Amino acid sequence: MKLLKDILYKVSLTSTQGNMEQKVGELVFDSRKVTPDCAFVAVAGTQVDGHDYIDSALKKGAKVIVCERLPQSIQDGVTYVEVVDSARALGIMASNFFGNPSDKIKVVAVTGTNGKTTTVTLLHQLFVAMGYSTGLLSTVENKINEKVLPATHTTPDALSVQRLLRQMVDEGCIYCFMEASSHAIVQERIAGLKLAGAVFTNISHDHLDYHGTFDEYIKAKKKLFDELPKDSFALVNADDKRGLVMLQNCKATHQTFALKSAADFKAKILSNTLEGLELDINGKSIWFRLIGAFNAYNLLAVYGVAVLLGEEEEEVLRELSVIRGAKGRFDRISKGGVTAIVDYAHTPDALENVLKTINQVRTGNEQLITVVGCGGNRDKTKRPSMAKIAVKESDKVILTSDNPRFEDPMDILRDMQAGIGPSEMRKTLTIEDRKEAIKTAVMLCQKGDIILIAGKGHEDYQEIKGVKHHFDDAETVTEILNQFTTNR
Repeated sequence: MKLLKDILYKVSLTSTQGNMEQKVGELVFDSRKVTPDCAFVAVAGTQVDGHDYIDSALKKGAKVIVCERLPQSIQDGVTYVEVVDSARALGIMASNFFGNPSDKIKVVAVTGTNGKTTTVTLLHQLFVAMGYSTGLLSTVENKINEKVLPATHTTPDALSVQRLLRQMVDEGCIYCFMEASSHAIVQERIAGLKLAGAVFTNISHDHLDYHGTFDEYIKAKKKLFDELPKDSFALVNADDKRGLVMLQNCKATHQTFALKSAADFKAKILSNTLEGLELDINGKSIWFRLIGAFNAYNLLAVYGVAVLLGEEEEEVLRELSVIRGAKGRFDRISKGGVTAIVDYAHTPDALENVLKTINQVRTGNEQLITVVGCGGNRDKTKRPSMAKIAVKESDKVILTSDNPRFEDPMDILRDMQAGIGPSEMRKTLTIEDRKEAIKTAVMLCQKGDIILIAGKGHEDYQEIKGVKHHFDDAETVTEILNQFTTNR
């Protein structure tokens, strides 16, 4: 139990009514989880407004209501706290409630359209390999040391973030590396966090269904850097034209990484094959297991963070050279002379990066067949671009379902087809069923050919009409390749 006045430290208040000495046993923003003696924070979300559930919270025994606008009816014995921004208040209150764990652990947040998961995963693996107790908050998984917890969002809600950080501190973690999505930044899910540093990987077309315009999407990313404390660092990709924009009005120490531009951390690609990547970093030639120019950026960002956190350069490079990266990011499966690559690429920029990487390392004598779809109830404007890029960079393309959610899969596929010219349709198939699409790609292959299965990566489900059905791209293509090899 904590005193309400202590939990509200640093929260911007408009007014208060009631007992500020009230003891609070739990913070809740979902009225279904209200318990007696809890504080209910009414957050106006994108789908539901918590203010509509204040009466429900009171009936279940909430003793404190935190809101942006007071209800018309005020109950005796209940403390009402009116705040400027209830979402932000929730993050700050959660930090106070859990003892401000980010004061006791160095938290580094990574934002950008692509590369977030790989970067934080590499950082986690690196620091564990160097002997540190380390936490991870990512799309693929959350980790406290080696204990894996399931992830439901790129960045968990504010309460979950602080609760996880408290657990990390209690279990001896010194560092935590986390993804910070644009949604999470705007929704104040990282409010109340004290960051040791932040990384900007890149920005490209994505999430316009939520942010409305590209400018608003950029502002969402920039907000992370605007709020960094003076004693932290801001590490940005200088090769992305918005990288330096992130540093405007940023009080943290400015640092850059790049392959092409002048930067604090600079690398050059020496070789790039399906077996790995050789980079020159600070005059040292290092071979890495990861593949492609996009991974050169990820590795360079990780190297930069480690050095900025005080680690010795040679040890960082030595440990990085044996790390494999995140699940579902350029995963290679080879069988019977056919190579399948499973990748999470679900934006035009990410898809283009992966396809260009494959084209850079292939001999040119083999076919490149791409299986790709787009998610339902998401940014529709990127669908034609995804198909256009796939057709341009591949020998054959199979358009298929991704996670259609509540949309008709064929409507999504028709949106994608709009990006393909009449002359390009001849090398394009449309197969709604994802398993059949992958099977068809395998059946079209000859020895030496390459299949890219894009869009879902690490996901082990397909979401259709609100139901998640088990579906794993890597598992599916492995099974089909085994059958294909046996039947050849």
